[in-house]
Amino acid sequence: MVVIGEKFPEVEVKTTDGVVKLPDYFVEKGKWFVLFSHPADFTPVCTTEFYGMQKRVEEFRKLGAEPIGLSIDQVFSHLKWIEWIKENLGVEITFPVIADDRGTLAEKLGMIPSTSTQTARAVFVVDNKGIIRAIVYYPAEVGRDWDEILRLVKALKINTEKKVALPHKWPNNELIGDGVILPPAGTTEQIKKREEQKVKGEIECYDWWFCYKKLE
Repeated sequence: MVVIGEKFPEVEVKTTDGVVKLPDYFVEKGKWFVLFSHPADFTPVCTTEFYGMQKRVEEFRKLGAEPIGLSIDQVFSHLKWIEWIKENLGVEITFPVIADDRGTLAEKLGMIPSTSTQTARAVFVVDNKGIIRAIVYYPAEVGRDWDEILRLVKALKINTEKKVALPHKWPNNELIGDGVILPPAGTTEQIKKREEQKVKGEIECYDWWFCYKKLE
């Protein structure tokens, strides 16, 4: 089973857009990707998730992140289900869906619970270098919140670009609002520098180990 910080396994997969190689398919375009699995096509909770993802797909793409679905159904099942969603719900699914009919990738990624033969609701956020940055799991009985996954992608990109951490419920944190957290000082010299920055009004601190600032 893979873990955060590892390279996404190199694999060739069948999708509704044809055969592609991961993670190269996205990395070569300089894109992040959000790989999410669902238990099965033509099921109610999964249908709500696909509908919800498509409603937010442009928000993910504005962040330079591409969604890609996965289940152990065959590709013709995906295509028929996507057709059903368009005809009955008025939404056209514009992201690819992996047909992992032998469960090869699902097993590599640890998507199949020991108590089931179906994939759980797993989410893998992978950056533009092919590194797994986040892994989230939900049970089959509970649908995901794509707004939270959007927040997660935004936060990870800010962390990558600005080298800051993001608080609980960012950008609506109860203590520091939309502020971002500076890495804790690790030396007496850094503590002194933080105190100077605080006096100058460049940052705010609850203590030398808990300093934050507005996102630049």
